[in-house]
Amino acid sequence: MIPVPLRLALLFLLAAVPPQAQARPIAPDPAGASDDNAEDIGRDFALPYIQCVPYARKVTGIQLYGDAHTWWNQADGHYARGSLPKVGAVMAFRPYGAMQLGHVAAVSRILDSRTILLRHANWSPIEGRRGQMEDNVRAVDVSPANDWSEVRVWYAPLGGLGTTHWPVEGFIYNRKPAKTLGPNERLTVLASADAPKAAYTSRIGPDFLKGIVPETSRTPARRPLAARETVKVPVKEDRTLAVSPNLARDPIGRIIASRVR
Repeated sequence: MIPVPLRLALLFLLAAVPPQAQARPIAPDPAGASDDNAEDIGRDFALPYIQCVPYARKVTGIQLYGDAHTWWNQADGHYARGSLPKVGAVMAFRPYGAMQLGHVAAVSRILDSRTILLRHANWSPIEGRRGQMEDNVRAVDVSPANDWSEVRVWYAPLGGLGTTHWPVEGFIYNRKPAKTLGPNERLTVLASADAPKAAYTSRIGPDFLKGIVPETSRTPARRPLAARETVKVPVKEDRTLAVSPNLARDPIGRIIASRVR
């Protein structure tokens, strides 16, 4: 029989030993895996992990803070927004299902009108851990209008695109938004466009052309020709020749004139 003091000591030691922790799986079963819980940090996954917001801010340079679902409205007036993917833009996901805080991912490459590559964090659990980075993973536009309002995203446990159609707000671009006119400015532009144009009034007075004779009415002055002077040079006794005075005064000219018949 065990003495009472020894029995009490054994009970004290047994009470100090912690109970054995239950083994719990940290990775989903690939056969039944689904991306429905993407972006859910999960209590069963090891920490620390990288959140999507600081990672998207780091790789794109877009300085927005707070939960991912607030980025779209925060960008209004600070960053340009649109519905078309561009390299370096942020794809802003709406909250959906278990993804209550939304999600943001950076566009790294555009493959075609419906396929892009993304860089993001805390989407797929990799090696049993969430909060991992993924670079250049596919996202496919599955919206009927090809407006990128719904996408399927690569999910590592499936080894391919996830089955969920994730709703997307749009894309945030790392540039200032285009300036838009206010209501009053629009009215001013429309009013000025519709207003009739004022008649043109010339500043030239009616007497501007007074005294100016049109070129077509001018008759060029003709210089009067001087009367031709002639001198009679005797050639023979019965002939005389009318020549110019210069020729008459020139001895050689007189000889030439005398030989002309």
